[in-house]
Amino acid sequence: MNQDKSFGSRVFDAVNYTLLALVGLITILPFIHVIAGSFTTVQELAEKQFVLIPTVFSLDAYRYILSTNTLFKAMGVSIGVTAVGTFVSMFLTSLMAYGLARRDLDGRGPIMFMVVFTMLFSGGMIPTFLVVKEMGLIDSYASLIIPGAINAFNLIIMRNFFQNLPDGLEESAKIDGCSDWGILFRIVIPLSMAAIATISLFYAVTYWNTYQQAILYLNDSTKWPVQVILRQIVILASGMSADTSDLGDGFTAPPEQTVKMAVIVVATLPILLVYPFLQKHFAKGALLGSIKG
Repeated sequence: MNQDKSFGSRVFDAVNYTLLALVGLITILPFIHVIAGSFTTVQELAEKQFVLIPTVFSLDAYRYILSTNTLFKAMGVSIGVTAVGTFVSMFLTSLMAYGLARRDLDGRGPIMFMVVFTMLFSGGMIPTFLVVKEMGLIDSYASLIIPGAINAFNLIIMRNFFQNLPDGLEESAKIDGCSDWGILFRIVIPLSMAAIATISLFYAVTYWNTYQQAILYLNDSTKWPVQVILRQIVILASGMSADTSDLGDGFTAPPEQTVKMAVIVVATLPILLVYPFLQKHFAKGALLGSIKG
């Protein structure tokens, strides 16, 4: 039965909407400031502490960071590592999660203990480097993918999601003569797209933000991903920020802060473009995968 809301309910809703709007503004205003600051001029950025709308639109910071083809090559490296790494991680995580979700798997308890143990304790940077070196992965893109191919947290979410699927589906498939591989790829995976989209986003963000591994394992600077190149650009801009000499064609080196803001925009834009396509699956996949332990 539909009834008009009481005065108290309307006040409560108004307060909630107001608070949520304020929280939303607090969250989004810094990012708007970063975007606006990357397009502002040297003078305006120096005069104003907080810029939301540039008075004079300027592309100097982007001209600076895009002045070499190195950045485009690094973007290609990051996109390739992110795409291949996400696929490899999802494939291996799905296989292991499906196996651990099977109640008839012998020894799954000790295996899960070892998985959870890695969340609390790790070998450390130096032992990991030695393992990567002994595997012959130094200076190869595989060094950015294989060492972290399976994340324990993501594995647990996937396993819990698989456990939530009705047992009758698997039993029916077996009666129809379907193999374990067929059950996984024809039934389990299609029914788990929400969880797969969520975990894929987790892995994609991790691979896109790869920085420390690239510094440790890639000696060839031409193989560096975009995060490392952007850091180098910021360092160069820091050294040039005090030099206001003309660089040609009337272009002056932008200040360090403007370059930093442009770097943040370039580094986050690809993930921001991908996220809207996965947003509808994000909350559902994470929540359904955390119901059972």
